[in-house]
Amino acid sequence: MARVLAIDIGGTKLAAALVDETGSMLRSATRPTPRTDVMVALAALIEEVTGDGPAPEAVGIGCAGPLDLAAGTVSPVNMPSWRGFPLRDEVRALTGLPTMLAGDAQCMALGEHWLGAGRGSSSLLGIVVSTGIGGGLVIDGVPLLGPNGNAGHVGHMTIDPYGERCECGGRGCVEHYSSGPNLARWALANGWTPGRPDGLDGPADARNGAADARALARDAAGGDPVAVAAFERGARALAGMIASTAAAVELTKVVIGGGVSAAGPVLFDPLARALDDVAGLAFVRAVKVEPTTLGVRAGLAGAAKLAWSQSRTAA
Repeated sequence: MARVLAIDIGGTKLAAALVDETGSMLRSATRPTPRTDVMVALAALIEEVTGDGPAPEAVGIGCAGPLDLAAGTVSPVNMPSWRGFPLRDEVRALTGLPTMLAGDAQCMALGEHWLGAGRGSSSLLGIVVSTGIGGGLVIDGVPLLGPNGNAGHVGHMTIDPYGERCECGGRGCVEHYSSGPNLARWALANGWTPGRPDGLDGPADARNGAADARALARDAAGGDPVAVAAFERGARALAGMIASTAAAVELTKVVIGGGVSAAGPVLFDPLARALDDVAGLAFVRAVKVEPTTLGVRAGLAGAAKLAWSQSRTAA
């Protein structure tokens, strides 16, 4: 059976899978991302997945960025040991296979377009709302990567030119309003006291779960007014970004994944209301927004789709 090797690389986890042409994952494995010697861990992971079976035809990699597609290098923010690291060439040398590289959020979007909530969409934006905010565009079935591989970097679109300074150095970036840590940061600054993990009133025990986006979502679902306001604020920033992107490229579908998307109605209900308010033109208002159906598998699915495209081109 023909298969390709899909790899998903992030600051906390390395994942790999053998994937057939239907998108079925025949074998998969994960490992924590080490602080150093990441390539050693990745090589061991690849061996675990591919070691005793037929060789895959090609490799697709989704990796946290920034990246430089022309050079095949990556500089993930949360992986300080990789700066300008020649990931594509290292994996190609390790496997001896044609190797394709894209951003992790771009692979998430491509995976959802292939197998998930974005199937059939002519113009799709995939968004990962987590520690940061990433994005990817799939137009007419083809991922829009950009000249250096950084297209779809929607987390750093400015939604308020007079807004707060972002960690990237810009001002008013949607990530500074809507990412998990920034949702919690704003809530804490505005008087949020996390509920205890056991459901009782009072401060959270730091050993059992601190003041993070998960706790914030739980409290928002319980009606805490500051937690609710934090998600409304974050959702409005996301809505501004989605409406702007839709106006630029005429989106038909938006798929949202990442840890914060697990908040469910706490996020998606205020997002729908905000989009209804900020979107004016009919084609912008027509955009459908849905949660991921693939979850953490989306990135691997997109990396596999990249690899299958490379394999068919080579053939």
